[in-house]
Amino acid sequence: MSGFDNLNTDFYQSSYSVDDHGQPAGYGYSNTEDPYKQGQYGQYDYSQPMGYAAPGMMQPQQPYTGQIYQPTPAFTPSPTQSMYGSSFDDEPPLLEELGINFDHIWQKTLTVLHPMKAADGNIMNETDLAGPMVFCLAFGATLLLTGKIQFGYVYGISAIGCLGMYCLLNLMSMTGVSFGCVASVLGYCLLPMILLASFGVILSLQGMFGIIIAATIIGWCSFSASKIFISALAMDGQQLLVAYPCALLYGVFALISVF
Repeated sequence: MSGFDNLNTDFYQSSYSVDDHGQPAGYGYSNTEDPYKQGQYGQYDYSQPMGYAAPGMMQPQQPYTGQIYQPTPAFTPSPTQSMYGSSFDDEPPLLEELGINFDHIWQKTLTVLHPMKAADGNIMNETDLAGPMVFCLAFGATLLLTGKIQFGYVYGISAIGCLGMYCLLNLMSMTGVSFGCVASVLGYCLLPMILLASFGVILSLQGMFGIIIAATIIGWCSFSASKIFISALAMDGQQLLVAYPCALLYGVFALISVF
């Protein structure tokens, strides 16, 4: 037994005892109180809102203030803003979009009827085919009153004459001219030829009287057309050169009216 007593004295002596086995030793410390008891590390008030949120956490949604089935619109357009970007009040009239301007038609007609009146180059340079189509139709209808069905000749000669004058004016002028402008000017200057066809309904043009009237109408049409071309294309001093081919074209219409 003495050997066991000597063995016990050789072991490490500690303060651990069997009596303290039932209670937590507090990680080897003598303090046996609960280290997690409230008050050991300070108190935290969880009623206060947090100043930041961790990434991925959802923020609390705002309360809905609208009415049921009547959501609050996110964007309210101003009264002056249109849904289609433009209003119908700002659009031009339909006749203006089609290129039909009665004021310009009337001014061109007066320019043709008054050969000595100065022509406005800006107006005459427009491509307006409404008046020429009406005048060609009126010329054919007047010939129809004399028993001459010449609508095909009227439109055919007009197309060939416009093409020839278009080529000639582009060679003579420095600025150039469009085919629509040439057709518009030649069509408006056909108006005096309607007067010649109207005389043929009442009187016989196959005589000296008819020749004089036909020559006067041809000079009237060619002078008006050359005046407009000179003002629109700035071809000063070349009116006689432009008037000659115009006189040849309107001479063909005069032959149709007389014979």
